[in-house]
Amino acid sequence: MPRDIKVVSETVVAPAQTVYEFARQRENLHRWASGLASAHIEQAGDHWVADSPMGRIQIRMAPRNDYGVLDHDVTTPDGTTTHNAFRVTPVDEGCALTFVVLRAAGADDEAFERDAAQVLTDLRALKALVE
Repeated sequence: MPRDIKVVSETVVAPAQTVYEFARQRENLHRWASGLASAHIEQAGDHWVADSPMGRIQIRMAPRNDYGVLDHDVTTPDGTTTHNAFRVTPVDEGCALTFVVLRAAGADDEAFERDAAQVLTDLRALKALVE
């Protein structure tokens, strides 16, 4: 049976390509993804390593693409890998940010809502930085 999901979105008054380029930069991640990484993010081969609220994590970003796909896999210290589907989609003169939040294994309703709220906070931070 598939896990529960929430699609969290935010509209941004900035060109999709500008938002995409800003969001995919390792150096900017801590500025908007507070739920994921601190300011110190290292390149380690084909992935990034960062300190996070979950401990030291690995982040593998989708390759640069023309479709606004910012999907990334996050591996936590216990070895669990979560795929995060994240898109920047052009909409008129701006764009839409959409992130699919998966209910973590064993997460109760309150934890699932907290995860979705953290993602919305992060998307709003990204919006504030690029508008």
